[in-house]
Amino acid sequence: MANLTPHQLAEMLIGIARTQQAVIEAVESLKAGFKSSHLAPALDNAAKVRVTTRPLTLQEFPARVLLQCMGRAGPNVENLARDLEALLSSQGAATPPAAAGGGEAPAAGGGGGESLDMT
Repeated sequence: MANLTPHQLAEMLIGIARTQQAVIEAVESLKAGFKSSHLAPALDNAAKVRVTTRPLTLQEFPARVLLQCMGRAGPNVENLARDLEALLSSQGAATPPAAAGGGEAPAAGGGGGESLDMT
């Protein structure tokens, strides 16, 4: 199996988002106001747009690409590829810090447990 580059993956995600956009436009043409009243809040929630206290993860990335496709300018492949490169390169090293809420508490408890074992 061939390995995908971040640029190729970004292009594929944009293609998927454009396909989703076509479905959204079809539903919008059948039921006016669907995007603003039903889709936008759900998509904002999936993309975690309002959450600024933690970094972007791969789970939110596709929803954000769809949001960009729904905008006037559309997504920029180079910017998406750069974001993907950063996410993928930090995935191995930043996975424990990304789960900081769950990762730090056991680490702190484990560190305290180790010091208790030593005494």
